[in-house]
Amino acid sequence: MDYQSARNYLLSRPEAVEDFPFGPKVAVFKIKAKMFATLTVGKDGVVRSNLKCDPDEAQALRDIFAGVLPGYHMDKKHWNTVLFDGSVPDGEIERMMDKSYGLVVRGLRKAERQTLELAYGTDTIYR
Repeated sequence: MDYQSARNYLLSRPEAVEDFPFGPKVAVFKIKAKMFATLTVGKDGVVRSNLKCDPDEAQALRDIFAGVLPGYHMDKKHWNTVLFDGSVPDGEIERMMDKSYGLVVRGLRKAERQTLELAYGTDTIYR
């Protein structure tokens, strides 16, 4: 997966917005002002993304894929950094992006969460 494909996928999630609070090199993707992903290109030229994850699944993914690391500058219990270096299949990266989005939506205030669920359906929100 390349940068533009990842960016497009993240922005395809309902009401996702892109922001640059850390400067022009780090795109931050939010739902209702809560971050669910970052996207950047490392000094080595490899695209990478920080994604929220269930703690048990986070460790399992690190054990399975060489390109999944503890979240860089994040709570390493709940966030992974995913390298787009070919070691993680695109479908798995998309699944992790969807999971991150869903986890953040679940953590929203009840009214915000219910508004999203009613507008887009739970299947779309938590795919």
